[in-house]
Amino acid sequence: MRIYDIIDKKRQGKELSHEEIEFVISGYMNSEIQDYQVSALLMAICINSMTKEETYHLTKAMLHSGEVLSLSTLGDKTVDKHSTGGIGDKTTLIVAPIVASLGAKVAKMSGRGLGFTGGTIDKLESISGFKTELSANEFISQVEKIGLAVIQQSENLVPADKRLYALRDVTATIESIPLIASSIMSKKLASGSKSIVLDVKVGSGAFMKTIENARALANAMIDIGKSFGRNVTCIISNMDVPLGLCVGNKTELWEAIEVLSGRGEKNLKGLCFTVSASMISSAFNVDYNQARKMVEDAVFSGSALARFYEWIEAQGGDVSEIKDSSLLLNAKYKRELYSKESGYISRLDAQKIGTASMSLGAGRIKKGDKIDYSAGVVLSKSYGDRVECGELVATFYSSSEELVNSDEACAMFFEALSVSNEKPKEQTLIYEILK
Repeated sequence: MRIYDIIDKKRQGKELSHEEIEFVISGYMNSEIQDYQVSALLMAICINSMTKEETYHLTKAMLHSGEVLSLSTLGDKTVDKHSTGGIGDKTTLIVAPIVASLGAKVAKMSGRGLGFTGGTIDKLESISGFKTELSANEFISQVEKIGLAVIQQSENLVPADKRLYALRDVTATIESIPLIASSIMSKKLASGSKSIVLDVKVGSGAFMKTIENARALANAMIDIGKSFGRNVTCIISNMDVPLGLCVGNKTELWEAIEVLSGRGEKNLKGLCFTVSASMISSAFNVDYNQARKMVEDAVFSGSALARFYEWIEAQGGDVSEIKDSSLLLNAKYKRELYSKESGYISRLDAQKIGTASMSLGAGRIKKGDKIDYSAGVVLSKSYGDRVECGELVATFYSSSEELVNSDEACAMFFEALSVSNEKPKEQTLIYEILK
């Protein structure tokens, strides 16, 4: 078997066998196959796609390139969630304690942010002392004790995906549905949970720009999950506008606590309740409406917030920093931005607001960049709201006076904002739920 022949076969649009796919992954991992050869194959896949069978075998080969976590000691109520990424997406901080407070087991590995999308691990590390690295025994033990642990992705978990993703990132081969689906699902399968809920974002602030592509990705991941005997639910949600009112790290922690306290912006709360109810429905095999009521009771009774504090303390975080949530909006410098006209907010471009937040220090331009945890954007108005000329629309936060007063960040924010005389049509939050 030769890599040349496999590249040529896929270039012609033919289906690869599982032996050929395993040959590529194993050969790449032991350095017998080179980057330039895999790059050529990835481009052929991008152009000609892959069948269900090919996608399954690629996922399987990547899954078994490293360790696979066993959660068997936790029973069959294990449930994981994943978001394809977006602006202001702090759902894990809200959903995980809600679901754990209701008796499900959430053993989750999360990632860091890169570019304009934020990472759950960065938000958690903005709390002093919070440990995102636990041994396997510590990880399982904490989930057994409080129903919840969130750590950064293990270096030994699906190493083939790490190498392939780095290559895709520099060869314009990110946007391939089979490659995205196998990347996400290999990690979710390796994490070991019986049920998986996936939030597939679509819109200006997401990787998927059309509902058709988002639906195709969702169905590909459901097919993979079914092949591996997992319960997979996909929620296709809107990312044309930021999720909630806050973008950043500590700013998003503040907003997560608002929702767990029964307050919070309606769209953020609505999505988190939907994701949580889907997780509970899958974990306990109950009707969605029953699960939704359980979720709302967990929030409004205070048990979800109590579990959030218990979780932070269990992983070494200083709970005193967050019990007075106003301390989270404590950047050294802030700048208030005021509307230049009166009317209704008819556009809030999520990607541009995410980029403005990144320019304040809240995100990374490249891997390894240091983050300013206090930096971010807090909106005072959202899509569809009435605003008067001179009224506060947003506040910038940063530990850098130069960055908070940057003309570039300010210009980026106002490029994201449009005001019109007519009240805009209400946007759909959740387009579809697929199982």
